[in-house]
Amino acid sequence: MVLFLSTFINKVDRKGRVSVPAPFRAALAGQVFNGIVAFRSYRLPAIEGSGIDRMERLSDSIDELELFSEARDDLASTIFADAHQLSFDGEGRIILPPLLAEHAGITEIAAFVGRGATFQIWEPDAFTTHQQEARARARANGATLRLRRPDE
Repeated sequence: MVLFLSTFINKVDRKGRVSVPAPFRAALAGQVFNGIVAFRSYRLPAIEGSGIDRMERLSDSIDELELFSEARDDLASTIFADAHQLSFDGEGRIILPPLLAEHAGITEIAAFVGRGATFQIWEPDAFTTHQQEARARARANGATLRLRRPDE
């Protein structure tokens, strides 16, 4: 199972290249596509990232919606039409497409934020603010989580 953990801050060069954290690259090792898939978050000023396997699972989930439903069309248009397959270069870098970088407000540095099966790429100060707000909401709402058993 692919698992993305922690937060890493990396520089973005003038050509838009940024190094994907080594633990993230290691988590993606052995996948059919040697890189990441990234698209604009439709809820946050961030870039959603994953391996190609996760995108295949998203596709399968969207395929379960009614064929010509508005929900299916909206999600497919929001996720897949906007997705970019970003290959790793020899140094483990990707090139952030300008559309994605602009959406997240990323110019000189990027925060790679682990989210378990996926990750996000943020402008670091925006992520700090988001994380503080998320912690406050979780505390205020008394958020809890039921831990699944390994056989579930």
